Amino acid sequence: MSQSVLQMDKAKLDKLMAHYAAFNVVRNAPGVVFAAKLPDVAITAYKSGKVLFQGGGALREAANWGTIDTPTPKKPHAKGETLPERFSELSVLGSDETGTGDFFGPVTVAACFVSSDQIELVRELGVKDSKQLTDDWMRQIAPDLQAALVHSVLTLPNEKYNEVQASGWSQGKIKALLHNQALKHVLRKLNGEKPDYILIDQFAERGIYYNHIKSEPEIVRENVLFSTKAEGLHIAVAAASIIARVAFLEEMDRLSAIAGVRLPKGAGKVVDEAAAKILLKSGEATLKSMTKWHFANAQKAKKIAAMKNKHL
Repeated sequence: MSQSVLQMDKAKLDKLMAHYAAFNVVRNAPGVVFAAKLPDVAITAYKSGKVLFQGGGALREAANWGTIDTPTPKKPHAKGETLPERFSELSVLGSDETGTGDFFGPVTVAACFVSSDQIELVRELGVKDSKQLTDDWMRQIAPDLQAALVHSVLTLPNEKYNEVQASGWSQGKIKALLHNQALKHVLRKLNGEKPDYILIDQFAERGIYYNHIKSEPEIVRENVLFSTKAEGLHIAVAAASIIARVAFLEEMDRLSAIAGVRLPKGAGKVVDEAAAKILLKSGEATLKSMTKWHFANAQKAKKIAAMKNKHL
């Protein structure tokens, strides 16, 4: 689908709205101040002053209102499968995960569908590569994303994570199963509407990924692509990454309340110290229930706790 974006001041935007008033349609989407539908072009104006023209007549109509802004987005240096041309403009179901490198907290996976005509809306809601966003900003925009987009988010409790990991499941297998499940959920919610492609933020080669889930009764395979740094390749993965991250943060909030301290992220020394405090205060069972117990941090926390006990 051809599309163009213009930035307008209020005076020009008022003129545009008056010009297309006869073609006005209602669009109840966040940030939208005006929408019009012509036979071969859809026009959407946002509070920020951006106006999106989509359809066969997009270039023609946009040219009447100013210099067409069609920047070529910079693609991150990603590894993975070759993507179709103009991939970032297609309707895509993307999935991503977070929490896998954190001792405290769960693994969360989200899948999110962004149709081609929602891409500009999602940008208006503040989405970009989640690695460029703060946790506070993601918490602010996640509710709007969840309201506007068909999505699924899965949070694996630490108790279940530790159980399946101890039974021999690798973290790769755990992630693959969660991705497949989240994608299935979204496809069901779409009620027959099919994305142009599915993009998974790559953590394993295609063959390894599908080997992990070979025993699943239903496996998502059609039009699936894998690429690293996928948040920068399509906004659907960026949105999924934000939704997953906020689910992780909310579970960290819950666990922090139980622990009585703000749980640190990651797996560094500050994590070892916090874990040792919880171990001394509440015992091993409590610490295990909020951590990935196979991480080296567990043994480090035990050593720190033992040293502190010795000096008491």
